[in-house]
Amino acid sequence: MDKREDDNFIKKHNIRWVVLITIWTFFMAIIFTIITEGLVENLNILLAFIILISIILIGIFFDIIGIAVTTAKEKPFHAMAANKIDEAKYAIKLVRNASQVSNFCNDVIGDISGIVSGAIGATIIYKLTNIYNIKNASALSIIITSLVAAFTVGGKAFGKSIAMFNSEKIIFETARVLNFVEKKFRIDILPDKKNKNNKIDKYK
Repeated sequence: MDKREDDNFIKKHNIRWVVLITIWTFFMAIIFTIITEGLVENLNILLAFIILISIILIGIFFDIIGIAVTTAKEKPFHAMAANKIDEAKYAIKLVRNASQVSNFCNDVIGDISGIVSGAIGATIIYKLTNIYNIKNASALSIIITSLVAAFTVGGKAFGKSIAMFNSEKIIFETARVLNFVEKKFRIDILPDKKNKNNKIDKYK
């Protein structure tokens, strides 16, 4: 396999992105788990449950974006982009980078929220067992773990239908936020992927 074939293989299978996102996910999971576990340990049961629900909702929210970006089409945004609407230009960037965006939203954030919610659930079980002197901790563990799984799966199932029927609106609003972040903090979050027939550059 010559160098050109090697480069094509890397581009085709996004090897650099896979390596980068794997390393990034590893450290993000560690950081978020340490922070949330440390926070939950110092809070009462009610606030711990609120944090747990918030983490689950974050996972569902990003899952909706991940599904929406793979469902949305470029075409509806081209007319808006032609009218110099920056959010539309960024929406096109999101759609053209759908693989990376959905990977980050569905896999990275989704898996991290799953890991963190599991860790928080375990901490809540431990706190409940100690506070109320529960002898049968295994039954409590099964109930809380099952509830976390049920809310996560049910929430994502509900979010999937929302994402599929409102993909363009969701992507446009996501583009609005990311476009603001890029301009405000001068961070290049997504590269410009050019399409042979339609280039973002022509709208600039």
